[in-house]
Amino acid sequence: MTVVRTERIRSWWGWGWQDAAVGEAERKGLVGRLPPHWVADPMPVPRVDDLDLRPPRVRTPDSLAPICTAHPHVRVAHTYGKAYRDVIRALRGEFARAPDLVAFPETEEQIGRLLDWAGDTGTAVIPYGGGSSVVGGVEYRGDGHDAVLSLDLTRLDRVLEVDRTSRAALIQAGALGPVLESRLAPHGLTLRHFPQSFEFSTLGGWLATRAGGHFAMRHTHIDDFVEALRVISPSGLTQTRRLPSSGAGPSPDRLFLGSEGTLGVITEAWLRLQDRPVHKASRGISFGDFAAGLDAVRAIAQSGLDPSNCRLLDEAEAAINTGRADGRAVLVLGFESADHPVDPALARAVEIAEAHGGTADPKSTQDSVGGWRSAFLRMPYVRDALARSGAIVETFETACTWRTAAELCATVRTGVQAAITEVCGEPGIVTARVTHVYPDGVAPYFTVIARSRRGSEVQMWDQIKAAASDILDRLEASVTHHHAVGRDHRRWYDAQRPHEYCKVLRAAKSSLDPHGILNPGVLFD
Repeated sequence: MTVVRTERIRSWWGWGWQDAAVGEAERKGLVGRLPPHWVADPMPVPRVDDLDLRPPRVRTPDSLAPICTAHPHVRVAHTYGKAYRDVIRALRGEFARAPDLVAFPETEEQIGRLLDWAGDTGTAVIPYGGGSSVVGGVEYRGDGHDAVLSLDLTRLDRVLEVDRTSRAALIQAGALGPVLESRLAPHGLTLRHFPQSFEFSTLGGWLATRAGGHFAMRHTHIDDFVEALRVISPSGLTQTRRLPSSGAGPSPDRLFLGSEGTLGVITEAWLRLQDRPVHKASRGISFGDFAAGLDAVRAIAQSGLDPSNCRLLDEAEAAINTGRADGRAVLVLGFESADHPVDPALARAVEIAEAHGGTADPKSTQDSVGGWRSAFLRMPYVRDALARSGAIVETFETACTWRTAAELCATVRTGVQAAITEVCGEPGIVTARVTHVYPDGVAPYFTVIARSRRGSEVQMWDQIKAAASDILDRLEASVTHHHAVGRDHRRWYDAQRPHEYCKVLRAAKSSLDPHGILNPGVLFD
């Protein structure tokens, strides 16, 4: 009898599902849009069995052995996140720092015992989430621990309680996005937090990195949905009180939101939910240039209309991701509600955009809106294919006030293009878009496409990213709006974070994690 596997398999070296990876015909079409001298033969994907993995340096007690594994495929899959530099190093077979073990706890009690064992043995514990970090957040880079354990909570993925009256739910932190939504759907509820990594990231990962999600305004970060948290640290359990709001001192939830696994392991959260939307409307609006679009977006952001989608693509981004060939910037505008029709709100937003020089697409089911959404979800797979074929393809993002937004976008594009020319020997492509907007500011997001040199890809990107981050720091923008700090942003986070606040974080770390085993190297030393 032949056994046929029906479950989908995650890629261990790149983004997403193995069966959704870019095929050869699609890859050839993609590289055909690049200058021919940029294109190289695709890097081969190594066989896991051929990788030179260090034998595990530690063993768990027999009582923890059933939830831990040293299987090579699992270890390599838990070594890196999914940034460009991670993909390249995986394709090169660079796994000198692979975790010694990967644990899949099924209870909080098992998490506690794992942390106790790790503290006793000097083992670093790296909370993995869904492994979608693009800033080195799940990768051990230190040398002060005797071994490394990757902690995967995806077996803790249940919705434990639904409070329909308060429209909230208690959810375990290991729930991946699709699992979470599928278990809320029978209740007619949704979290409606859809980062690009939705399929491959967990609730705990969103909370630990303050992830940005579906909404362009108002509920932009996962923080906005949190009622209470449950966290296990080496020192013990922290359970915050479930409240709609509180003025009782500094918020304990805020200590752990964005802590990136270095203060504790988030195991559960009470989250504010929403009724599933039934009224939706969207429109694509084009502008003669990105600057005009920014002015329109600011006016919409300050109007009180609160669109669910308000993403502005510059001319190059629009051409790449919507297929437009008219050289215009595009605003993808959308509204949704579970209660009332949203066409009047969309109509008013379109009026504002048109008053700032915008031209609305003639159809309500426009190609620009659907094209952008499809390209947005496909882009990480495309990135992997282009990276294998000789191109540097990566993104970075920030946040700034409206007063500095236009200057920042122009300065970043010019400065990063200069860095590309210096590092790569010729110009590349730098595009910009706006992902989230606020009445007082905006979150610009940039994509870099450039020629690499085989064997120097990571170093080249690191130089370009450093130049970009230096520009952001000089302009007093954030080093990140929603990608988190991880290890890749540490230098610039150190400059952004107040010095006295670092002392507070270190004091919290000393109290909650006295042996320093939890995700060492993120946020502070």
